[in-house]
Amino acid sequence: MDERALLDGLLSYVCLIILITFHEFGHAWMAWRRGDDTAKMLGRITLNPLAHMELFGTVILPLLAVFLASGHSGLGRFVIGWGKPVPVNSRNLKNHGFDWVLIALAGPAMNILLAIVSMALARGGMAMDSASIVDFGYRLAIMNFALCYFNLLPIPPLDGSHVARYFIGMTEETFLRLGQYGFFIVVIVIQIPAVRIALNAATMNSFNLLRRLFGMAYGLS
Repeated sequence: MDERALLDGLLSYVCLIILITFHEFGHAWMAWRRGDDTAKMLGRITLNPLAHMELFGTVILPLLAVFLASGHSGLGRFVIGWGKPVPVNSRNLKNHGFDWVLIALAGPAMNILLAIVSMALARGGMAMDSASIVDFGYRLAIMNFALCYFNLLPIPPLDGSHVARYFIGMTEETFLRLGQYGFFIVVIVIQIPAVRIALNAATMNSFNLLRRLFGMAYGLS
């Protein structure tokens, strides 16, 4: 087992917990603002990571990926993770249709906001001549952009599927039926080279643009 790869993976896991927390908080907050207090009553409008963590999706699978990757196993790339879904009662929403779009996009929007804060942290680290702070800020920014674009894929239960459902007029029955196979579809789709290349390009282009906006010289490829 590669100890350096293990420590690097565990640091990425800490970043994952942070960005999932902000992502799910965004969904819960927007649902509350649009009239549904279900998530609020369940204590989900919080930045406490424990409120948004799921044993299997947030702990077991991501950590399994870390250990597989540290052992140089190709199986590590097949493992993904997620936070506890935010419950939404459609009957409480002010606008049953478009409010779902707002709630869905609130998660990725929080990740973009956190990416900006992360880059500001990296800029501060540069001013203090702290390579570790710069590296952490960069890592957190990149992972936030990655989660943002990944969640915009129009596959149930990802956030992009709610947006696609609204604009193409998909019935709730069809959406729920597709959602039963969503996890397997996601796993298959992210193994398609063109999809992975597109997600990586969107992530790195956004990161490099933000880096330039913060006056941090050259980008990464």
